[in-house]
Amino acid sequence: MRISDLHLRMKNSAAQPRVDRLHTEFQARGLYFFPTVYLSTEWLCPDRVPLIGIPFCLAHPRLFALEKTMMLEVEGGTKKTCMEFLRHEAGHAINYAYKLYRRTRWRELFGPISQTYDVGEYYPRPYSRQFVEHLPDNYAQAHPDEDFAETFAVWLTPGLDWRRKYRGWKAMEKLEYVDHLMNKIGTLRPAVPGGKKLWPVGRIRTTLQNYYRKKRIEFGDGYPGFYDPELYQIFTIEPGKQRTPAAAFLHRYRRHLTNQIAAIGNFRKYEIDQIIRRMQLRAKEVRIFVRDGDAECLMQLSICLTRILSDYRIRRKELHMP
Repeated sequence: MRISDLHLRMKNSAAQPRVDRLHTEFQARGLYFFPTVYLSTEWLCPDRVPLIGIPFCLAHPRLFALEKTMMLEVEGGTKKTCMEFLRHEAGHAINYAYKLYRRTRWRELFGPISQTYDVGEYYPRPYSRQFVEHLPDNYAQAHPDEDFAETFAVWLTPGLDWRRKYRGWKAMEKLEYVDHLMNKIGTLRPAVPGGKKLWPVGRIRTTLQNYYRKKRIEFGDGYPGFYDPELYQIFTIEPGKQRTPAAAFLHRYRRHLTNQIAAIGNFRKYEIDQIIRRMQLRAKEVRIFVRDGDAECLMQLSICLTRILSDYRIRRKELHMP
C-alpha cells in the first residue's frame, strides 16, 4: 500500500493521548499558543515554521510493530521518550512562532540561529555545565536552535525541579531566561501561527515496501567498504584449540554491541546491526578466530564499529546521500 492510502489521521490515533498531554503541559504553564502536530516520516519541526511532525508509525500499533521489525527500534516509542521528543520539537515551534531567535538576549545566551548546522558533525562535551541535558548525546550542544529547544523542554517537563537540578550550572541562566520569556509571551498571539507542513503522510505516494527499502539502505545496506583490515586487526587466522570462531563471536554479541553503541553514540540501531552482520559473513568466509578474551575483543569491536559508523556518516555526506 502507498502510505497516503493508509488514510492516517492524528485524531483518534495511538499518538493522540501524548499530544493531548503536551497541550495540557502548555496550559499548565500559562501558554495559550499550541503548535499543530501532524503525522510525517520522522520527528521534525520545519525550519522557521511552528509545526510539529511525528513519525507515522506512532499512529497505529501495527505500524509501530512494523517499524520495530524493520529498523529494530522505534524513535520515541515509549511514553517517556515520546514526550521528550514532543517537548523538544515544541521548543522549536514556539521559538519560530514568536521569532524569539531575533531577540538580542536570545542570541547572547544561545548564539546566532544562522550558525552552520550539521547534526552529525558536532562534538559534545559530556561534562559541560553550559547546556541542559534532555535528549541523548548532549543534543543541546549541536546548535543554538537545539540549545533553546532543549532548554525549553527541560523548563516544560512536569515535576522537574530544574532550579535545584541545575543550581550552579551556567545553563541556569538560560533556564531563567526561558522562564521569564514564557511568562512574558504566554497570552500573546504568535507572529507566525502556522505554515507549510513538511512530508505529511497524506502526500507520500511511495509504498510501505519502498519506504522501508530506502530507509534500510540509508541506515545500513548502503555502506561502501570492506572490513578485512579491521577484522584482521581484531581477530587472528590462527585457529587454536580454545579459540572461538569470529563469526560465532559476532553472532553471539551482535545485539549487545548494537545496544551498547546505540546508547553511547548518535547512531541508528539498524545501521550498526547491518555492519556487524556483514562483518560476521566476512569473518566466516575468511575463517578467523578470537585472538584475546571476550572483554578485550568486545572493547576493540566497539571502538572499531564507532569509527566505521563515523566514517560512514562522513562518506554519505560527501556522496550527498540523505
